[in-house]
Amino acid sequence: LAHSAPWLQDIIVFALNTGMRRGEILNLQWQAIDLNRQVLVVMRSKNGEKRTVPLNGRLTDLLKRKASKRAAGSFVFASSAETLFDARNLTRSFRLAATKAALSDFRFHDLRHTFATRLAQAGVDLYKVQRLLGHKTGTMTQRYAHHCAESLRDGVNVLEYRPPIDTNLSQVGGSVRTRT
Repeated sequence: LAHSAPWLQDIIVFALNTGMRRGEILNLQWQAIDLNRQVLVVMRSKNGEKRTVPLNGRLTDLLKRKASKRAAGSFVFASSAETLFDARNLTRSFRLAATKAALSDFRFHDLRHTFATRLAQAGVDLYKVQRLLGHKTGTMTQRYAHHCAESLRDGVNVLEYRPPIDTNLSQVGGSVRTRT
């Protein structure tokens, strides 16, 4: 972010907090945003369906700031002429910022993967991540959300705080009880 222009910082923060695709962000219009309910509607996603995306406080503040400065244009992230922002300009500026930040092999779409990974590592279930990304199947979501060893630690730590396994087995004619 430190190596990005302010307009690009806003788009990066937006991508990291929504998981939206580049085209969904650039095509986002003010009429699709409800700041009172803290949601936006992606009118046409890659799979052709609409989806509602909740907004966290950081994005609500960002959008309120942008709304107070906006001109008559309808695009949230508009060009200086208040028209649809050219995706090639975004890609070029993003690559330049990534190069200045010494990030190699990092594309704008990787922000979408980062969004999914951060959610998964925070313990958000994959079904929610799938819905937020707009994936039709969990298989695709699994390609986006990655865990590191540290984010998996709570999965094994839970075993330390459970009582020993009690294997009480009941049978119709009598009972067999074992304790391990």
